[in-house]
Amino acid sequence: MEIRTADQYSKSFKITAKMIDGFAEHTGDRNPVHLDEDFAKNTKFKKRIAHGFLVGSLISSVLGNDYPGNGTIYLSQSMKFLKPVFIGDEITVFITIEEITEKNWLELKTVCKNQDGDNVIEGDALVIPPDTCVLIK
Repeated sequence: MEIRTADQYSKSFKITAKMIDGFAEHTGDRNPVHLDEDFAKNTKFKKRIAHGFLVGSLISSVLGNDYPGNGTIYLSQSMKFLKPVFIGDEITVFITIEEITEKNWLELKTVCKNQDGDNVIEGDALVIPPDTCVLIK
């Protein structure tokens, strides 16, 4: 795969109750705003929301599986959680190559948008791409 500065990639995911419940089970984060509809009704969100890191983990899924792909080494990630994500939302992860460093690492802009086009997460990542990638500076 050839990679250049300003290249972009995106992939969409549907958020399900099963994903939220599984994330809570695996991480131990059982905050009732994520799991209990009756509790969530009395919050400012009025219904269950996905864990921020569940949505953020979709970035990791894209980086490790799709772009740049298998063998990518994740070095760092910053995230700003901007809006809640609800059951049934379709989240699209956008990856943009911001820079190819002197070490041939990739500085990335990472954005997650909901089906309405609202940014729900914005951040930056640093990864080492797999050896199969051809970096064009």
